[in-house]
Amino acid sequence: MIFTKKINNLCLVSILLTIISLVSTAYASDIYLEITKSGFQKAPIGIFNFLNSASKKNNRDENPTEILKNDLRRSQVFEIRDLAKEGLASEIAGDPDQTMFKTAGEKGIVLLVWGSLYWRDKDLVLEGHVFETATGKMIVGKRYIGSMQILRAMVHRLADEVVFRYTGERGISQTRMVYTAEKAGMKEIRIMDYDGFNNRRISVDRGIIISPKWSPDGRQLTYTSYRDGNPDIFVTDLLNGSLKKLVSFSGLNISPSWSPSGDQMAFATTKDGNAEIYVTDKEAKRFKRLTFNQADDISPSWSPTGNELVFTSDRGGNPQIYIMGADGTNARRLTFEGDYNTSPVWSPKGDWIAYTCRKDGLLKICRIRPDGSEITQLTNGGQDDEAPTWSPDGRHISFASNRENHRAIYMMNMDGSDIERLTFDEVNNSSPSWSPR
Repeated sequence: MIFTKKINNLCLVSILLTIISLVSTAYASDIYLEITKSGFQKAPIGIFNFLNSASKKNNRDENPTEILKNDLRRSQVFEIRDLAKEGLASEIAGDPDQTMFKTAGEKGIVLLVWGSLYWRDKDLVLEGHVFETATGKMIVGKRYIGSMQILRAMVHRLADEVVFRYTGERGISQTRMVYTAEKAGMKEIRIMDYDGFNNRRISVDRGIIISPKWSPDGRQLTYTSYRDGNPDIFVTDLLNGSLKKLVSFSGLNISPSWSPSGDQMAFATTKDGNAEIYVTDKEAKRFKRLTFNQADDISPSWSPTGNELVFTSDRGGNPQIYIMGADGTNARRLTFEGDYNTSPVWSPKGDWIAYTCRKDGLLKICRIRPDGSEITQLTNGGQDDEAPTWSPDGRHISFASNRENHRAIYMMNMDGSDIERLTFDEVNNSSPSWSPR
């Protein structure tokens, strides 16, 4: 069994959290903000310090106010205002009053968040309320019941509820990432929350694992492992810990990628001599070869519709990005700038393809439209950045970089701004994969 546990503790959030709505549907009116158009203005929001009788306020990792602020900041939907600098109280004992709504509204703040954290017998209770300053109405009210071990998960769920209420789209605060960590010549899979917390190892192959990828339902991981000597493709269920060898052709079997529907997997194999791209069904009973040439074709990534695949090929003399139909037809070259472009990944909305590009001898993260337009270099500096992966909302990209000694996992906005380091252990981390929501 590859996993140290059956990862049932990953499901503790859904098992232990009791969610009780505190507002009727009459008050929970949906307000949707268009955040994809150019010139979108973030909603100014003020967050009062949570009344906190359950955890240490001086520990930012356990401070629900700080966790919520960071989640909403990363959502790119809200502008977090400092209430003290705006002349408002930073902490209140109960719901804000009409005078506070009026003052906040005059400062341009459209939302106020008030919450509390306390013990009820042996249960940890987190309450959160969101008010419109224009009307004074509570538009979000939630209570979460769990334990101190899942405090961050409770706050993440509250943050996603606020994002959903204002965009009609689920937030990403409850998503996770997997990646490989290299130590003493071995590579194992680690998993963490999207913000880098709750980081832990989940494999014990004591060998080399590369390119872990999530299934569309977030229940399984697919990856290449040398555990049996040959680089084969495995799939494991995160809920029950089951492990299955899916592809074991002689030679390399690498870069697995599930179709959006989860009924097909594309991968590369050298069983024919050079690396070619194949697809198989989820039980690996039927295989279909998609590429036919003397070059190496690797790293397939599906379009959100499942109709096309983007991949890397050196058929033109050096690695470049290509697109083809999901049946292997109509292959055409996408990148022509630079002599090394690889590891393409299609954005969730289908509007961009991120990839690793080489500029002045260094690896960087670039993006390009599927029609070949608007090539943009997203990262800069004297370091290597590689292996991009999209957040499920399409507003962030995670990648691996050696910009601070060891290779670590980072996150940035999809335009290259607000780069944030997520892993801090003294090993080399690579190949991040962002989970679905």
